[in-house]
Amino acid sequence: MAEPNVYDSTCSARDALELIASKWAMLILPALSAGPMRNSALLRKIGGISQKMLTQTLKDLERNGLVIRHDMQTVPPHVEYRLSALGNSLSEALIALDRWAERHSGDLDAARERFDAGRTEGV
Repeated sequence: MAEPNVYDSTCSARDALELIASKWAMLILPALSAGPMRNSALLRKIGGISQKMLTQTLKDLERNGLVIRHDMQTVPPHVEYRLSALGNSLSEALIALDRWAERHSGDLDAARERFDAGRTEGV
């Protein structure tokens, strides 16, 4: 069997890249790095995510072994989500990416403004 190669169109590692490239996965995984959280706490922490998208992304992350869902079997329902060991290893990389984005957001904003201004000047 050949070594995984993300540049090969048949490589299943591309599925992993597609999953973690989702902006919601990139926010949920680092949010869970602080410890288990309930659905409602994640919803409050991650601005702009809908309940439907949070639920779907958590299911995708659980299916791929990155998040563990723990149902406390109580009434009313109490469900917590936490990172698996695999999810924790990925979260470390995503936290670094989050910090990079925060550090350079001003540079990126300025670059977009320069680019957009140059495009409108030629019109």
